[in-house]
Amino acid sequence: MDGIHDMGGMHGFGAVEREENEPVFHADWEKRAFGLSLQAGEGIGFVDDHLRANIERIPAVTYLRSSYYELWTRATQSIAVQRGILTDAEIAERIATLSEPGRAEGGSEITLDEMDAAMAAGASTKRAEVKVDAGFKAGDRVWVKNDHPRHHTRATRYCRGRAGEVVMDHGVFVFPDSNSEQEGENPEHCYSVRFLAEELWGDASTPGDAVYVDLWESYLVSA
Repeated sequence: MDGIHDMGGMHGFGAVEREENEPVFHADWEKRAFGLSLQAGEGIGFVDDHLRANIERIPAVTYLRSSYYELWTRATQSIAVQRGILTDAEIAERIATLSEPGRAEGGSEITLDEMDAAMAAGASTKRAEVKVDAGFKAGDRVWVKNDHPRHHTRATRYCRGRAGEVVMDHGVFVFPDSNSEQEGENPEHCYSVRFLAEELWGDASTPGDAVYVDLWESYLVSA
């Protein structure tokens, strides 16, 4: 999907400002938002691809004005409504009547220790047990298809239609484009592809720089 969330290489938004010694959470409510998303994901049955797909549907102005965990919260609410778990009216009522944090009836029994472990481990969609032939290998020259789907995709806009070199095969992973649209996991190989900065941004780039992008096989064709 082409939207404001895919800001790589876009002009007019200034440099990325790095926060020294940035904390994991900037406020207590962010901790609760993270825990809520973990519990909701386990209880409702959604994963990262579904969360990202719903974040990408947030209107551009709202997206730019929202912090990281605000986007998570909005997307989690959207999924709950889509799945028929809650209505918008029920969510608004619960927010209006909430007096203090607490576990929702029927919520996940995940503990704080388990949440710490989940944060440390991450949530990989690698499917090592699935055997799929690899279409590319390290050293292969490839083009990224110049597709512009109206759904979630991990093929960033700035590398579409550009040529690069495969440097690593990460293995077999769930294909995010189909998984986020409830069309099955369809696992396939995901590669690290190296692009010269000049290939991506022309004369405005710094000579000698390179960008590495992880791309699924369906995004690539032989150069």
